[in-house]
Amino acid sequence: MPQPKILISIVGPTAIGKTALAIHLALHFGTEIISADSRQFFKEMAIGTAKPNAAELVAAKHHFIDSHSVTQLFSTGDFEVEGLKTLEEIFKKHDLAIMVGGSGLYVNALINGLDEMPEIDLSIREKLNKQFEEEGLTVIQNQLAELDPEYFAKVDQQNPQRMIRGLEVYLSTGQKLSSMLSATKKERPFKIIKIGLNTDRAVLYDRINRRVDQMIADGLVDEVKLLIPFKKYNALNTVGYSEIFDYLDGKLSLEDAVSAIKQNTRRFAKRQLTWFRRDEEINWFEPHQSSEVINFVENKIGRK
Repeated sequence: MPQPKILISIVGPTAIGKTALAIHLALHFGTEIISADSRQFFKEMAIGTAKPNAAELVAAKHHFIDSHSVTQLFSTGDFEVEGLKTLEEIFKKHDLAIMVGGSGLYVNALINGLDEMPEIDLSIREKLNKQFEEEGLTVIQNQLAELDPEYFAKVDQQNPQRMIRGLEVYLSTGQKLSSMLSATKKERPFKIIKIGLNTDRAVLYDRINRRVDQMIADGLVDEVKLLIPFKKYNALNTVGYSEIFDYLDGKLSLEDAVSAIKQNTRRFAKRQLTWFRRDEEINWFEPHQSSEVINFVENKIGRK
């Protein structure tokens, strides 16, 4: 009987070093990487999403980096379908593939599959989008926190698309989106090894703060200026972009905008960890333990 193909899934909070580990593993095992970072799909966004740099992209073949435009909707369901097709192609050439990213919903979509989602009343979606435009995100957040606190706690609360999604499902069906996300897993034709990266919180927060300073030094403000025509798209209503838009609109000083990016990124990292810690199948390592991760994987697949 042929050996099953293997997907190594690398998860963890933002700025922890997932990209470096994924490339290290891809080079060691001679394979390709699928990105499961919901913002790195978009070609218009680079500095604020901490995409792999040119040298890193040359070092190992990546999929789903710069694959879409912010003007396109690319949902978790789309990622499940396209990701499985890409994996099939990778597995024709390699026994092992790597997925890396901190977007829990996208990682979950590829590993476990998504439930069939209910039909949404489009007039409700329209109404919520209008409410968001006129009254702002806080009103939407408060409604969702009351109606579906479980979903609210799990996802990026600064992402209007996620907030509106949770609300529209509840208002259309009377059912919580959180209860639909805990479905039975779909069987996958490959074996999955789950690796998580984490470290001491003070160290992680320092990494986040230094990364944000580096983004500013690399020209984040100029990148956001170029994105003003796309400002209305949900992909840009996210940490690192919305705060700079506020600075450009005169609502914040640059210093306050940078401080807000750091604070919001730290909060996001905390939510990511809450999400991933619920999965008992994840094997946790420190960011510097790449050789230990390789040993662990080789033991798992019987190479040692």
